[in-house]
Amino acid sequence: MGCGWLGLPLAKKFINEGYEVNGTTTSEEKLPLLSKEGIQPFLITLSETKITGDISSFLSKVHVLIINVPPKLRGNHKENYVRKMELVLEAMKPSNIKHVVFVSSTSVYGDIDGEVTEETTPKPSTESGKQLLACEQLFLKQPEIETTIIRFGGLIGINRNPVTMLSKRKNLKNGNAPINLIHLNDCIGIIYKSVEENWGTELINGVYPYHPSKKDYYTLQAIKNNIEAPEYTEDIPKKGKLIHSYTLTNVKGFKFTTTL
Repeated sequence: MGCGWLGLPLAKKFINEGYEVNGTTTSEEKLPLLSKEGIQPFLITLSETKITGDISSFLSKVHVLIINVPPKLRGNHKENYVRKMELVLEAMKPSNIKHVVFVSSTSVYGDIDGEVTEETTPKPSTESGKQLLACEQLFLKQPEIETTIIRFGGLIGINRNPVTMLSKRKNLKNGNAPINLIHLNDCIGIIYKSVEENWGTELINGVYPYHPSKKDYYTLQAIKNNIEAPEYTEDIPKKGKLIHSYTLTNVKGFKFTTTL
């Protein structure tokens, strides 16, 4: 559910491994692209009041549902993301789905200082983080469904690196705080492994184990990309949070493959 920047290459990975994949998009123009890649395409739009499109056929014969639909809460747009997921759960009831992979975010940890693991109690400070955490709990409370929650850090990959948005900006704060990022390739690897090995009900942090300061990392990335580096204030900020993927690496044995 959601064949975008992450969902489309993820679907292609599953197809290459022999899986049959249904995929949704909100763009009619994108349907031929999904078909070309071997994905059974469905035009599905989620709103707070209804699901538009043939959701029943999309969910039919599906055993694992990967939900990769981020909240739209930036700027002045304040949607009820939780209500959207409640509608998805309602639509799932007649289906045979027993395993959900819910793509969440480390934003659920909010402004916690210090080291963070899956055992850390979330304290979301943004509306997005609050609604994501509520949706995690919504799925985890479903007794008939096993839900793997994957909290990804900041996503980077082809044509996507935060430094492009930070370039030329001045007086940025918290330059000494650590980065918590993950490459697209590893996101795909983690989700694939969670399905292939049937992890079931689990809570996973997905963050690459490399945590230089924001100032050091984005300065280096700006040099690599030949763009102007962002400038951070010289004040000493709170230390920020450093997120460990403890369960992923120590319990599941996942090996990250793509450096930042």
